[in-house]
Amino acid sequence: MTSPVLYTQTGAVATITLNRSGTHNAFDDALIRDLDETLAGLEASKPRALILTGAGATFSAGADLNWMRAMAQASEHDNFTDAMALARCLRRLNNLPFPTIARINGSAYGGGVGLASCCDIAVSVDSAKFCLSEVKLGLVPAVISPYVIAAIGARQARRYFLSAEVFEAAEAKAIGLVHECVPAGELDSTVERLVYWLGKGGPHALAEAKQLVREYSHAQTDLQMENQDKANALLIAALRVGNEGQEGLGAFLEKRPADWIKPE
Repeated sequence: MTSPVLYTQTGAVATITLNRSGTHNAFDDALIRDLDETLAGLEASKPRALILTGAGATFSAGADLNWMRAMAQASEHDNFTDAMALARCLRRLNNLPFPTIARINGSAYGGGVGLASCCDIAVSVDSAKFCLSEVKLGLVPAVISPYVIAAIGARQARRYFLSAEVFEAAEAKAIGLVHECVPAGELDSTVERLVYWLGKGGPHALAEAKQLVREYSHAQTDLQMENQDKANALLIAALRVGNEGQEGLGAFLEKRPADWIKPE
């Protein structure tokens, strides 16, 4: 069986590749578990830098269709447990004590936007598209929200969380979601350039610099973040099993308009 997450290391630079190209690197419980376990191993080994990317032509399409179908039928408690697993994984990625680069090789939707937001630096191909589409399903981007809001700011989040519109890589750069937007042929050289400059910094200084930014941008303790994760997981669990979430997910899975959409 193919692993949903691939790990390689070249010198002191680690690379994690989401390896479900057949589903556009969509999340399911196995991918989340494997990603979290891989990140936990990196907490101990502490490479000089981590590159996070996707296999194939997509960075990550967000939640897997079959996984969504299963969770739509699960209990609120099971949905909470599932959401907390993703929350722990994202917090671990966000808090790694060394630089992280999102190598966005293609489009990022939903949780894929969350992963990119958890990385220190994000570089995208200029053909990528982005979307926070959860409200179309009667849901909200609850678990990823602390990281996405930190990346793009509350004002932009108020637009894109609500409109669920698809936007281009150039717009992702303009709102701060990605730092650089480059042609596909320049993606690797851009990442290599960033790795070069990150290699100039002292490992301890880089870790402290990351902590400094976290402290002054959020002013939240680990306990406060954990409590926020729980609140967000409770929210998404309740919405998934609620009437609107059930209708939204059902409409999506059945490829029909949700009942709140008026006929054209």
